[in-house]
Amino acid sequence: ASAQTETDERAMISVSKGLSVSKDSIFLLNIRFRMQNRIGVRTNSTEDWTVNDFEARVRRLRLRFDGFMGTPDFQYYIQLAFSRADQDFDNGGEAKIIRDAIVYYHFNDRFYIGFGQSKLPGNRQRVTSSGNLQFADRSIANASFTLDRDFGVFGYYSGQLNQMVFNGKAAISTGEGRNITRTDNGLAYTLRGEWLPLGAFANSGDYSEGDLEFEATPKLSLALTFSRNERTRQSGGQLGVPLAQGVNLNTWISDLSFKWNGHACLVEWMRRRSSDLEAPNAAGDQVAIPAGTGLNLQYSYTTRNFWEPTLRYSSVQPEKGSPLKNQ
Repeated sequence: ASAQTETDERAMISVSKGLSVSKDSIFLLNIRFRMQNRIGVRTNSTEDWTVNDFEARVRRLRLRFDGFMGTPDFQYYIQLAFSRADQDFDNGGEAKIIRDAIVYYHFNDRFYIGFGQSKLPGNRQRVTSSGNLQFADRSIANASFTLDRDFGVFGYYSGQLNQMVFNGKAAISTGEGRNITRTDNGLAYTLRGEWLPLGAFANSGDYSEGDLEFEATPKLSLALTFSRNERTRQSGGQLGVPLAQGVNLNTWISDLSFKWNGHACLVEWMRRRSSDLEAPNAAGDQVAIPAGTGLNLQYSYTTRNFWEPTLRYSSVQPEKGSPLKNQ
């Protein structure tokens, strides 16, 4: 006769990097939140330093869920935004609460695919989480030419030869950005390649801006990205003002990240060309299409007691004939 065995059906709860609920290897749920409160002062001009207005707001408030279901190979990632500034409400008048909603399947340690809404494999600063940035906002070059989030199919591959690491990332997406319900007959195609000739960064440090890990040996990541967005109905592709007609955008991005013993350097170069420099919006008014060249340079040094002075230089040069001004 076989004896009856008793099994423990209770979920295990732990608190480390967020609140984790798990059941063996068949279920995991991590819950985290992040907020950024901001206060600012604006002067009338660079010559007149009299205070024009004050700004006080919740810049970011996000709730994040991630984990796996059934098997660790089948993972999910959800991120919601609750502050007005984080919902891109001013562009199109729609509250875009969903930032990420994507499922992944890992075929092995090197290759996995995703389906849903997430960041496109664009410029390094945009893909870097806001929690790992050194400034409250990303650069003006990023604001003009970034690819941002989109809905589609994503693929990721990582290979290694001796100490060198190679990463390939690709996406086929709608080209209209996050939470967009309108449709057109165009898609966006994005391809990114990364080469780490000196080996992998500690703790995925190539996607955080400061050298908080104090890399013992020099580490370098070089990347190239190309994206074609066909007949997009947003002035910036995945971002911007809704348009009455579609435009074609081609975006080239080159960036690097270098870290060593507290020193960190980020360089980004972006180039965007558009089939039109202006296009009508829903009201019939002409809207400028951000096209041209952007540059972003950042340097920082992290001391052993974690003080970190940081410098940034960023510029935007619009395409010749564009109504936009140099920044």
